[in-house]
Amino acid sequence: MRDLILGIVDFREQHLPVLAERFKALSEGQSPDTLFITCADSRVVPNLLLSTDPGDLFTMRNVGNLIPPSSADGISTGDLSEASAVEYAVSVLKVRTIVVCGHSGCGAMKAVLDPDMTAGAHNLARWLYHADAAAFRLAQDGPLDAARPPHDQLSQLNVLSQIDHLASYPIVRERVAKGLLQLIGWWFDIATGDMHAWRERDRRFVLIDRAFAESAPIGPSAADLPASTRTGGASSGKG
Repeated sequence: MRDLILGIVDFREQHLPVLAERFKALSEGQSPDTLFITCADSRVVPNLLLSTDPGDLFTMRNVGNLIPPSSADGISTGDLSEASAVEYAVSVLKVRTIVVCGHSGCGAMKAVLDPDMTAGAHNLARWLYHADAAAFRLAQDGPLDAARPPHDQLSQLNVLSQIDHLASYPIVRERVAKGLLQLIGWWFDIATGDMHAWRERDRRFVLIDRAFAESAPIGPSAADLPASTRTGGASSGKG
């Protein structure tokens, strides 16, 4: 706790003077361009990894970067917190991009593959059900990158499954169809510090480097969305 308190003091003394005007402007409201959905893992630090400032990202974090899918009438089939964040980001903030970011060494993915890890943690076990579609995909279709350990193979497929879950929400699907919203999948390798982006045409996650940044399209690109999302469908269950 002392480290946290000293961190606040350091912020006040070293960073706040530089950001004072930024915070003053943000006190009137926010207009982030992106909803960033990622895991609660302490090793994933969005603002650090993306070099973003306060007000740039609307961030939602939970165990496993999971989004319970929607029913046909737009109601979440799981916890309402994630659905509420998606609705607020899309309907109120009018974000143009939603990023789902998974990562290597994810404890949630390890627990999906080894249910004994959640023995006695009943809420966690029920929550991880929302990764079952990814586990089914891994068992049926195999990994995207066979060189990675099983939990990382699952983590990468889970990013795609959660994008499908996002697309099950009518408000998301409608804005994607109108070209007002793009859904993007990223995957962070903790050991190397590298971020990878899903590229549908290559059927793999590719490194985000200078060359990628200079060639990346600005705005929605159907070529880089999962096929089920492009066609308007979404997998809300196993398969």
